[in-house]
Amino acid sequence: MAKPVALVTGAGSGIGLATTEKLAQAGYDLFLFDLDPSALDALKQRLEKTGTTAIAMAGDVASEQDMERAAGKILKGFGRLDAVIANAGINGVWAPIDDLTPEEWDTTVNVNLRGTYLTLNKMVPLLKQSGGGAIVIVSSINGVRTFTTPGATAYSATKAAQVAMAQQLALELARHAIRINVICPGAIETNIADSTEVRHREESEVPVIWPEGTVPISGGEPGQAGDVAESILFLVSTASRHITGSPLFVDGGQGLLR
Repeated sequence: MAKPVALVTGAGSGIGLATTEKLAQAGYDLFLFDLDPSALDALKQRLEKTGTTAIAMAGDVASEQDMERAAGKILKGFGRLDAVIANAGINGVWAPIDDLTPEEWDTTVNVNLRGTYLTLNKMVPLLKQSGGGAIVIVSSINGVRTFTTPGATAYSATKAAQVAMAQQLALELARHAIRINVICPGAIETNIADSTEVRHREESEVPVIWPEGTVPISGGEPGQAGDVAESILFLVSTASRHITGSPLFVDGGQGLLR
């Protein structure tokens, strides 16, 4: 019996990396997509040692040509697609709105929102051909439950839009037996901070004294990428077969506190 096939964007690190490992353990073959070819190669080799078939492609989720190539490679290599994890994203520039340049706004929107759109635009036809499947979009508590990150207007707008996309598409895709849900992580130990530029924080920050320990369930410590990956695995599994159009908060209660 053929294994189910999953696409993971941003697979080379953080939540994407942890998710690929969980999916491989659960019996999926994988199409790995990331900007970093060296990270992809290392991950591919590691997965193949465990018996997982993995195809890796370096590319940009904001590029229509790259996503079209990815869809073609999935069809050629696997002949089907069963799950899509739209994880690739950046924090971008966090700055006061009158200091945030149009170019900085566009960069965040292109990666986070255009990238999500293109991933779904090119992969939904493959899910339809397979007779259905599951999509998980990795959003954030920012822009959905939390609005206290100084200067994160572009980031928060894209993350809120991802939830709206999933809820809109849940109805559209249901007739094709495709479920779509959203993961909203809080503070998670990943390298996404490497794609963050914070400028003039003091001009947009609201003075407030937070309770000690901003992540209640873990005594203030951020969550792990594996915590998010476990939730993604649940949302693509048959255990969640009656769940679609739903945001799932993986934040240890952080968004309720802040």
